[in-house]
Amino acid sequence: MTPVITIKTPFTTEAAEKLRIGQRVLLNGKIYTGRDAAHKKLVELLENGEELPIELKDQIIYYVGPSPAKPDNVIGSAGPTTSGRMDIYAPKLMAQGLKGMIGKGKRTPEVIKAMKQTKAVYFAAVGGAAALISKRIKSCKIVAYPELGPEAIRELEVEDFPVIVVNDSLGGDLYEEGLKIYGAK
Repeated sequence: MTPVITIKTPFTTEAAEKLRIGQRVLLNGKIYTGRDAAHKKLVELLENGEELPIELKDQIIYYVGPSPAKPDNVIGSAGPTTSGRMDIYAPKLMAQGLKGMIGKGKRTPEVIKAMKQTKAVYFAAVGGAAALISKRIKSCKIVAYPELGPEAIRELEVEDFPVIVVNDSLGGDLYEEGLKIYGAK
């Protein structure tokens, strides 16, 4: 089994280029949340030549809409959402320097191509473990679009946040490799 790699954000091109599909990673530091509604707003700002509310260079976005926090908790359940809904926006955000995305499910060929071009990485977080994942989030604050409720952009401080490299900066695809290994058609 491959060793677990610990990464501290910001997540640079150099760090992204070292990762390969199947590697287990523990993220530490600041990451952002964002789903399709927030992604749409970010891309609209870019298309209008306006400034973004967050700096994307060397950042990671976690595709999540957390539930409200219970008393004495930083955040509620925070499991990954399906990444495909962000695929129409992801290449434009990677072009702004976004280096990592966290979600679940396959990415389109266009997104994988953009990851190769921009040296970005896609990580999977374990679905179905939302309550456990939330324990790795040490702080949470809304930094943009509070009107979107759970889909607002949040800044999270994470500690040993577990993810797996699904798509690397070379175009590797863990899902495709899995199909080859296990003979699925």
